[in-house]
Formats: sequence, C-alpha cells, structure tokens
Amino acid sequence: MDYLVGLSLAFALLGSSTVIGFDRDRVLYPIMLIVIASYYVLFAAMGASTRALILDGVAAGVFVVAAVIGFRFRLWLVVAALVGHGIFDFVHQDIIGNPGVPDWWPGFCLAFDGVAAGYLAVLLTRRPALAG
Repeated sequence: MDYLVGLSLAFALLGSSTVIGFDRDRVLYPIMLIVIASYYVLFAAMGASTRALILDGVAAGVFVVAAVIGFRFRLWLVVAALVGHGIFDFVHQDIIGNPGVPDWWPGFCLAFDGVAAGYLAVLLTRRPALAG
C-alpha cells in the first residue's frame, strides 16, 4: 500500500505542477529534493536519536549539495540525486537506525522518488532548455 500511495501522490503532485505551471521554473525539482531529503532528519528528531540526527543530517547535506549544483548547472544531476535518494530509501534502515521513521515511509518515499526522477527526466528530454 505504501508504494501505491507514493506512486499516486507523485503523479498527482507532479502532474498538477505541470498543469499549473510550477515546473516552468528550474527551482521546483531541486527544492523538492531538499524537502524530501530533510524528512529523515525530522524523523530522527522525532525519534530523539542523536546518532540518527547526525547521520541523516550528513546524508541530507549530500542531497542538498546535489540539488544546489543541479539547479546551478544541470537538472540532470537532480534526476540522478532523486534516483539516489530512492536507493537510499531502500537501504536506509540497514545503514542508519532511525527510530522515528514510520514503517511505511521507505516504500512510500522510494516510489515517490522514482516517479519524480522519471517525470523530471521526461520533462528535460521534452524541454532541453530547462536542463541548463
């Protein structure tokens, strides 16, 4: 169910962003990546785990840097970082013990990240000027 909800929400959010015109600006997907990466830090704070807060903070920092560099130079880096975050979702529980992460979150976020990466890749292919 977590995957289905992640897929559904991603298509609804990204599709409506295109219809509304939010994705005409290069900043939408890098900001989305920053917000997505910050959730594990929030979960670590909720779970009161200093170790998870530090480790997830470092991981989020990597995705923030990728978002900034991707925004400044090539949005294809944001596509790669979204795919990377999906992989991170898949292995997160094996490398960082974060007690605040809901059981359904990794599957939900992995599905959302995958759709977002694919959606942005299609946009960049159709609108090369957006890529950078």
